[in-house]
Amino acid sequence: MFNDRNKKRLRQILRKEMPKGEQILWQRLRKKQLGHKFFRQYSIGKYVVDFYCPKLKLVIEIDGITHEQKSVGDKYRQKYLENIGSCVERFNSKELFDDIDSVLESIYFCCKRLDKK
Repeated sequence: MFNDRNKKRLRQILRKEMPKGEQILWQRLRKKQLGHKFFRQYSIGKYVVDFYCPKLKLVIEIDGITHEQKSVGDKYRQKYLENIGSCVERFNSKELFDDIDSVLESIYFCCKRLDKK
């Protein structure tokens, strides 16, 4: 269910072609900078999520500029992830460019909350 081998190539491509907003966030999540290990482009079931912390079951999704077109599919995806016990936090790429510190603060407090469970 997690990090399906059949999706390895897809995950590699997605990592190589990460949008700028995701690259900015990854530089701040990697190497346990928020106290927890995150992976980028991690597969869960039939989905590949932007960032995932297995210890906390925390999924972080970054919605791009064209996100309005995908909102119905994202609802099913989010429902699936929540049904298997994951917490999904969603940000848009504009937030990452305009106020990365607020995004990081939100993620940090989410990690603290989930770590207490």
